Amino acid sequence: MRPSGYLTRPDYRVDLLRRSNRVTAHHRGRRLAASDRAILVDEQDHALVCYFPRSDVDITVLLPIPTHKTHCPFKGDADYWALPESPGQPVAWSYAEPYNEVAALAGHVAFYQDRVDVILGPKAG
Repeated sequence: MRPSGYLTRPDYRVDLLRRSNRVTAHHRGRRLAASDRAILVDEQDHALVCYFPRSDVDITVLLPIPTHKTHCPFKGDADYWALPESPGQPVAWSYAEPYNEVAALAGHVAFYQDRVDVILGPKAG
């Protein structure tokens, strides 16, 4: 793994906010994920992103894209998934081994909000 961007930018903000709101992800009426344990990520200069625990994602409807990888200097190396009808178009990603500063993202999956409907609902329970 490459060195963390926090070494040169210790002031960079990636805030991980645990919320008990019900968060869902759908694509054309098909539920991809639902959780009341999502992490809301508020990263400097980025839009808010919900990360779902992998156990709350229907991973059986997602196809891994082994040739598509990216690196974020503040989160780490990302793996991607697509939907069967668009196998080359990523709709979700995760960080298997995120940097220590964002270690809570391990085991979580996020969705592109311009490709999947991610809805933050009322507080669960």
